[in-house]
Amino acid sequence: MLKFISLSSGSNGNCYYLGDEEFSLLIDVGIGGRTIKKRLLSFDIDVSKIDLVLVTHDHIDHIRYLGSFSEYYCKPVYATEILHKALSYHPCTTGKINSCKRFSYLNQSFTVKGVSITPFEVPHDATQTLGYFIDFKGVKFLFVTDLGAINDDLLRYAGMADNIIIESNYDIDMLIHGGYTPELKARILNDSGHLSNDQTAEVIKRIYHKGLKNIYLCHLSENNNTPQSATNCIRSILKQIGVDVERRVKVQALPRRSPYEELFDFQ
Repeated sequence: MLKFISLSSGSNGNCYYLGDEEFSLLIDVGIGGRTIKKRLLSFDIDVSKIDLVLVTHDHIDHIRYLGSFSEYYCKPVYATEILHKALSYHPCTTGKINSCKRFSYLNQSFTVKGVSITPFEVPHDATQTLGYFIDFKGVKFLFVTDLGAINDDLLRYAGMADNIIIESNYDIDMLIHGGYTPELKARILNDSGHLSNDQTAEVIKRIYHKGLKNIYLCHLSENNNTPQSATNCIRSILKQIGVDVERRVKVQALPRRSPYEELFDFQ
């Protein structure tokens, strides 16, 4: 049985699990190894059996514990050369992942135990930010956790995915009228910041296809969004384009601090 588990999602820390009995991976290690171990164990998963780690970018809420996790478990850590160079200087990872380092290349798939993984670049204010298209033995996932604008690669891979995990960071009205400084608001709003609920809805509108089954909204702001606002925005756009939301597509906002599990049967 294939499992997708959001272990934590948001500025407090990000970590996602995808795997079955034969192969599994983590995307980002923004929470502690003990927390990962405990939360996976609650789903009867042994963290030591994880095969590899994918890194999206070098912001601390995604790599805070990557170094210590790598030192303890010695799992291969995949990222581009640009991102690995940045990690080599980051205080959370410097000198800690050298023996685990593996290189990936933009828009070039690599396969491990029958699972195909394709990294691609998205706009965000990190050294480099990656999304991942993962074909897990025929079940296709798109992961894009942080991005400020929609690009062609995002639309291309999203159009092939059965299951989309995508940022829906803020409600525009909540952000504009909220207590953040003008500088922070500008950073979030620009094309290398974060996606709003409306921008995420635009992605779904542009790529919707009949094979799309699940939309998981991640990295919701604690101050400028609510799960209801984010899901309502996506549901509304789906209804506008004639999709029976109740029957065809599941829309789920991922919890910020607690785990969420989804099971998939192979077709």
